[in-house]
Amino acid sequence: MTQEENSTRDHYTTLEVAGLLGMAVRSVQLMVDREELEAWKTPGGHRRISRSSVERWIASRKPAGSQTDRLSTDSATGRSMQGSGGSRVLLIEDSTHFQNLVSMLIRQHFPNVDLRVADDGIAGLAIYGQFQPDILIVDILLPGIDGPTLITSLRSHPQFARSQLIVITSLDESQRGPYAFALKGVRVIHKPRLVAELPGLLAQVLPASASQVKSSV
Repeated sequence: MTQEENSTRDHYTTLEVAGLLGMAVRSVQLMVDREELEAWKTPGGHRRISRSSVERWIASRKPAGSQTDRLSTDSATGRSMQGSGGSRVLLIEDSTHFQNLVSMLIRQHFPNVDLRVADDGIAGLAIYGQFQPDILIVDILLPGIDGPTLITSLRSHPQFARSQLIVITSLDESQRGPYAFALKGVRVIHKPRLVAELPGLLAQVLPASASQVKSSV
């Protein structure tokens, strides 16, 4: 199929949507099951997803005018995702309180960092594929896709190898047993210790050009 023919189609396959959004096929299937995307099946049993519903979903997740955009462009640099030139951090967290807390800590200690925020795992997968962050900060308990499932999904993609991973959670060590498979070897911060531990940990994993900001604050 030519590029021109593809541009006039009114539907996509599940695999094509996964490629467009930078997600795993299973994540797209879950979006269809939750009716976030419109889909139907061909007589042969193949799923087709409405192109217009994909475009609406992408538009609803664009930074402009969204909470994600306000959090990232409130930073000292005010630079957008494109052409920022600084280190990139993606936070996947559904709590507004902790979104604001992490945003404040990053603005205070690392003003050159470009921060993006996703409210749930599905949105996080989409933003991750487009944004390619240097650091991924993920909560364990998330709507849509929980943190461990998200982490496991991302690890199946080669581009995940470029990102440093930090997990933040309200669960103490005794409550993390069910998630041990995903947390092995991962840096974990208990949320009550976020203010005390996150800036120092970011200073360790951010590129030197960004980490140097902390020492001058």
